Amino acid sequence: MLEGGIDYARKLLEKAVGAAKAREIIEKISQNLHATPFQKLREADPKQIMSFVKDENPQTIAFVLAHLKPDQAATVLAGLDPDLQANIVKRIATLDRASPEVVQEVERVLESKLSAVMTSEAIAGGVESLVNILNKVDRSTEKTIFEKLEQTDPTLAEEVRMRMFIFEDIVKLHDVSIQKVLREVDTRDLALAMKGANEEVNERIFKNMSKRAAAMLKEEIEYMGPVRLRDVEEAQQKIVNVIRKLEESGEIVISRGGEDALIV
Repeated sequence: MLEGGIDYARKLLEKAVGAAKAREIIEKISQNLHATPFQKLREADPKQIMSFVKDENPQTIAFVLAHLKPDQAATVLAGLDPDLQANIVKRIATLDRASPEVVQEVERVLESKLSAVMTSEAIAGGVESLVNILNKVDRSTEKTIFEKLEQTDPTLAEEVRMRMFIFEDIVKLHDVSIQKVLREVDTRDLALAMKGANEEVNERIFKNMSKRAAAMLKEEIEYMGPVRLRDVEEAQQKIVNVIRKLEESGEIVISRGGEDALIV
């Protein structure tokens, strides 16, 4: 058993280096086994983190933000210079493709400043990590980042934008916003999208329709028969695109960063 193995190892160490030194070695091993990269930063105030990273190069800042809690990373990101923000988010999105040399350099810089030595765990980051961070920033910061990102990497900007709001997130909108969206979407697309949606989403949509319209939509979904997943996803994405278009035009506001969704 594990405990027996530890006791055996302890006895061997005690014979080799003495009881006191053996305890010290075992404690260090135990701490390293349970250490989490950037644990101290993850427990720190975002303002303290900002002070720590503000003079670092963009790659180092991206590496740090990717390991923080999304709320922390969003606060730090919002406090950076607008020209630097787009650079940082691109680097976060591509950290999963960082070369070993780049990673080693980032580790070297941070190890010189952090008291705790980082463990060699897998690199956080990637587009999903970036989406989680941007979902927490305020609308003004988000718009600034996308404006810069669309100039330097339009493909990445579009990929991130599409992931930031998914069809199931429609339940996060206010009822009036949902009603506005429903007026803009094709009934066939809506029925197809709802065919693959969960009960909460469908109930929320039906709630914001007239009884007659809801009954007709339910009938269309019922008689639709089996549908391909790809077709459902395409229909859902069409509706998401409508939502994003309405937000960009200022007709609805998607809640993010603790803000309430509003109708303008």
